[in-house]
Amino acid sequence: MLIVLVILYLFGLPLAIMIMSQRWPVIQKISPMVILYVIGIVAGNTFFSNAVVGKICTSISNVVVLMAIPLMLMGCNFRSWSTKSVVKTFLVGLVSVLLVTITGYFIFHSSAHMAQISDMDYAKISAVMTGIYIGGIPNLAPVSKAVDMPHHLFLIVSGYDLIVTGLYLLLIVFFGEKIIRKVFKINHLPANEQSDVLSDESDSIQKKDYKSLIINRGAGVLTAFMVVVLSYGLSLLIPIENTVAIIIIILTTLSILLSFTRPVRRLEGTFDVGLYFVYVFCLAVATMVNIHEMEFSKYLFILYYIAFAVFGSLVLQIILAKIFKIDGDLVLVSSIALINSPPFVPMVAAVLNNKNVILPGIAIGLLGYAVGNYLGIGIFMLLS
Repeated sequence: MLIVLVILYLFGLPLAIMIMSQRWPVIQKISPMVILYVIGIVAGNTFFSNAVVGKICTSISNVVVLMAIPLMLMGCNFRSWSTKSVVKTFLVGLVSVLLVTITGYFIFHSSAHMAQISDMDYAKISAVMTGIYIGGIPNLAPVSKAVDMPHHLFLIVSGYDLIVTGLYLLLIVFFGEKIIRKVFKINHLPANEQSDVLSDESDSIQKKDYKSLIINRGAGVLTAFMVVVLSYGLSLLIPIENTVAIIIIILTTLSILLSFTRPVRRLEGTFDVGLYFVYVFCLAVATMVNIHEMEFSKYLFILYYIAFAVFGSLVLQIILAKIFKIDGDLVLVSSIALINSPPFVPMVAAVLNNKNVILPGIAIGLLGYAVGNYLGIGIFMLLS
């Protein structure tokens, strides 16, 4: 009975939150992930605080994180990313995040030792931050699983991330246009330069009945499951100790390759299903954490490290953009796409009063999704 109850809780609650967020926008403003974290912590430290629940949560989190990767990547259209300014802007953003994150690793290294965090765990923190700030929140789950980040550190990093990125978004909304207009000349990206960045006319949004949506998403889940099984099988052929990291690298690669096939790319709603699995993962992890054993003040340096990475990467990106003569508006939406993820791009474009940067901004964010897993795992291997 307990097993059934936990399964219903883990899979039913995120679904309910996602449905309610469509009806009540305030849930989306608060963030479904924040709500699920709070519920998971409360539940995990009250009526779900036993070893059996922990084992169930561990098993389910291991599965859903693998399913989320192909579902979120298969629907992306990567074929049209040949626009010079978009590629240049993405590379500038990527280099900025990598340089600042690695620099921050050494700046706060002594603080990590004082907090009794091993070099290995500290490298995991840097790896997860790299995955998040290049690929967005969806990369939080796979990278943390690939490097085997402890549950308490996962919750602390993700919690502090929500605080810093929330403040970062407010800065961009209220002061972003003023900063960009002072630093850059008004040089909007021409509409014809980014017209083919994302998808073609066959990928336009169409109204579908519920039957079609169920068939599409069901086919997407089945395809994702087959990709997971194939990735696991291929990982057995590679004699490396960290099997999970290898599975995720293979999984990401196969998913990107599948996204180039029209039948897979036309499966509508796969990204939403993948995001649902990410929510399930976050709820499971939050449920496993014993908050009574956590010392947030002890790990306050992680908050400073995250703030340094987020705001420092923006400063460096602006400097590099000036050097390479990149459009200022595109720099700002690129930063928000990488740090906060693509759904925030239209909001910033509205603040800038420049709709031409919406498509390239989303494209840059989606490309970040694609490479975030690789770079997160790569940074871990480098620093550990």
